[in-house]
Amino acid sequence: MSQSLCRTLVHLVFSTKNRVPYLVPRIHEPLRAYLGGILRNQESPVLSVGPVADHVHILFSQSKNHALAELVEEVKKSSSKWIKTQGVEFGDFHWQAGYGAFSVSASRVPAVERYIRSQEKHHHKNTFQEEFRRFLKEYEIEYDERYVWD
Repeated sequence: MSQSLCRTLVHLVFSTKNRVPYLVPRIHEPLRAYLGGILRNQESPVLSVGPVADHVHILFSQSKNHALAELVEEVKKSSSKWIKTQGVEFGDFHWQAGYGAFSVSASRVPAVERYIRSQEKHHHKNTFQEEFRRFLKEYEIEYDERYVWD
């Protein structure tokens, strides 16, 4: 085969450091656009972005030319710098050090997009920590509770 073909869909989740509710509604739309632009520049088009007060969900198609860890590092570094330009109240903004990345089959994309769009409603019932633990259990990822919540 002369061509390398790939479609890897990733549901990326990460929070603000210590889950401080920095992501106020007025920056949700610009943040969606900014995150989408970062990933587009990395050949990883976004399908959906869902920020809430203390974390963000991103569904994207990962480029075959970029490692996931490098993509996440660029997304978090660039968006953190951008958020700090949005007002003095964001001067101490930081993302948590870690992240969760979960594979998504093409057939599940509509359900994941709905889930991401309904984040505000969803988090009236569940905290970020409860949600993240559920993902880890569903994807059978072993973890140490002491190191998940930096």
